[in-house]
Parts: sequence; C-alpha cells; structure tokens
Amino acid sequence: MEHSINIITREFKADPFPFYALMRAEKPVCCVTVPGMGKAWLVTRYDDVAAVLKDSRFAKNPLNASEQPWLPAFAKPLQRNMLDLDEPDHARLRTLVHKAFTPAMVERLQERIQRIADHLLDAVEAKGSMDLVRAYALPLPLTVIVELLGIPGQDRDRFHRWSKALVKTPTRLNMVFALPSLMAFMRYLRQLFRQLRSAPQEGLLTALVQVEEAGDRLSEDELLAMAFLLLIAGHETTVNLISSGTLALLQYPDQLERLRADPSLIKSAVEELLRYTNPLETTTPRYALEETTVADVTIPRGALVLAAVASANRDATQFDDPDRLDITRQANRHLAFGLGAHFCLGAPLARLEGQIAINTIVHRLPHLRLAVPVESLRWRATPVLRGLEALPVRW
Repeated sequence: MEHSINIITREFKADPFPFYALMRAEKPVCCVTVPGMGKAWLVTRYDDVAAVLKDSRFAKNPLNASEQPWLPAFAKPLQRNMLDLDEPDHARLRTLVHKAFTPAMVERLQERIQRIADHLLDAVEAKGSMDLVRAYALPLPLTVIVELLGIPGQDRDRFHRWSKALVKTPTRLNMVFALPSLMAFMRYLRQLFRQLRSAPQEGLLTALVQVEEAGDRLSEDELLAMAFLLLIAGHETTVNLISSGTLALLQYPDQLERLRADPSLIKSAVEELLRYTNPLETTTPRYALEETTVADVTIPRGALVLAAVASANRDATQFDDPDRLDITRQANRHLAFGLGAHFCLGAPLARLEGQIAINTIVHRLPHLRLAVPVESLRWRATPVLRGLEALPVRW
C-alpha cells in the first residue's frame, strides 16, 4: 500500500524521525509518492539501507528506471556525472578526482579553512547577531570548493544562486523556473573550460581539462557533469552539517558545554552531528535492475528506490538511545556518507570543514544562542537533502 505522506515538505523536514521510527517498526519498506520523482520505495531500517547501498542490483543510472526522469535536452550531458553512473563508468570518473579528496590532500587545506572561518566571524562578531547559514555555514564550504576547483572568487555568489535553484524539488514547474540558472551555469562552465585550455590555472578543473586532452579519458559532457557535481555536492551538504549541527548543540546545552570544555572532542562530535542531524536525508535515487526482495517486500524491476539514511541513523538496533545527541558516542557507524562504491568522495573534506567551522564558532562566541523560537525555523523543501533555510543567532 502506498503511503500518502509527503516526505519533502518543510514540515516533514523539521522532524521526520517519528515517521521513520513508525516505518521501521511497521513497514520497513514502504511506497511513497515524491513530487517530481513519482512513486518511490523508501527503505528505512539500518541493515536494509546498508544492504541496498552495497547491492549492484540497485543501479544509479536513471536510464534503468521504468519511468525516465524529465530533463530538458540541453541538460542531458549532466547525466554523465559519476553520481548517476554505474560501473565501469563510475569507477573511471571517480579515479580522475579522488586524489584531490584523500585525507592527506584535504589535511593540507586545514590552515586555509581555519582562516576562512576566522575571517567570516571577524566580519560579524561586533554586530552581535547573524543568519548563521548566510554569513557562515554557506560561504565557508563554498569558498573552499571554488578555490579547490580553481574558479575565480568573484563568481562564488553566482554559483550558490544557481545551485539553490537546482536542488529544489524536481517538479516540472521548478525545473522550468530553474532553466535559466541551469543554462547560465552550463554556459559559464563551457566558457571556463575554453579559458583553462588556453591558459591553465591552479586547481582541479584545469587538471581535469588536461586529463581530457592528454588521454581522451574525459569527454566534454563528462567534464561538464563532473564540474557541475563537484560544485553542488562540494558545498550543499556541508552547509547543512554546519548549520544543523550548530542548532543541535544549541538544543543540547550540556553537549555544547562539554565541547567548549574539551575541544579535542570535535571529531567524535562531528560524527555524532552527522548521525543526528542527517545533512543527507536519503540517498540519491537508485533503480532496481530486477525484481528484488527487501525486508520481505518485493520491489519491482525499474522501480525508484530511496535509502533513508536519516532513518538508518536513528535505528535502535545499531545505536543506543538513538534520539539523543551524545558527542562522545563510540562505535558510531552512521551512514551519513553512504556506503559501498558510491561512498561520498568528499567525506574527508566535509569532516574537516565541519570540525573547524563548529569548533571555531563554539569557542569564539561563548554566548551563542538562538535569536528566534526553534518552531519558527524554516527547513528547505528539497529531496535528498535536509537543511535549514536560515538560522538566526545572537550572542
């Protein structure tokens, strides 16, 4: 039986966890209708989510769907991104960029990320208040990914405007409104690639352009899709981690004070904030290559499947007292970055950005508090992601 709840409304995003707890107990694989996506099978238990993420019978390529997602013809090249491809294409594309995101490479960015965090707080500290999303959680990872890719800094704000338009619910109406952003984004990237071929710069995009020319291993469409993916995936989820993570600490003052008293807890704190807040609520879509049974439920061939990471991360079979924030939680095997072949490439970078951003704001603003009632906060009505529109704070 299909479930009537809409899992991408602002109201649902504010607290999806009671629904997921009910589904884990009564209907661990349920059918829901997602605006812009159609009918989807939602997998909610930890073990089942983990199994789906590792099972090659659940493919990423939308060409395997029984109903093809609508995309304007000019945007078809974006389907060549590694997130939406299966082996061997996925592994080939991932190999081209993984060196830029290894823990050792990311560690070299530590001082730069710290300078960005301090600079952003320097700009607002005397004001006594800010929207933490706009003034801090967003510009930090966006600046990092733009610099890492080698994109001119003055174009940073344009990228976020485009990105925000493109991660909305993929209804036809939203897609129509997003078309100008999508066209501008793709036009900009194609022009940038031409510039980088004639005048190479420091950065990952130049490296990818040169790989394309040297070995013909990256087509123009693949290059476009890769840049598009890295720019959006490279900052959207981290914005959610920093803002939702800060909100969670403000809601658990005992945990906030514990972190202030012992900054060395930041690594376990960020792992717990990833588990507890779920910047990525569900995985991106997968499609059943064949009729497959999960938790005694038969998923038909070609069906769209969403693995509910936010539900798995609150599963009591895996986590003691899962609805409580505990920044010292041990053996925290959360699935916030996925699992298997599509495990998040940017996980080391997101972790480091989250650690630096949260530790810095916690210690530089000891009187940090919410400036509005928590009930008035607006959550973004987007598929896959879970994050705040704004987080007004004062100190």
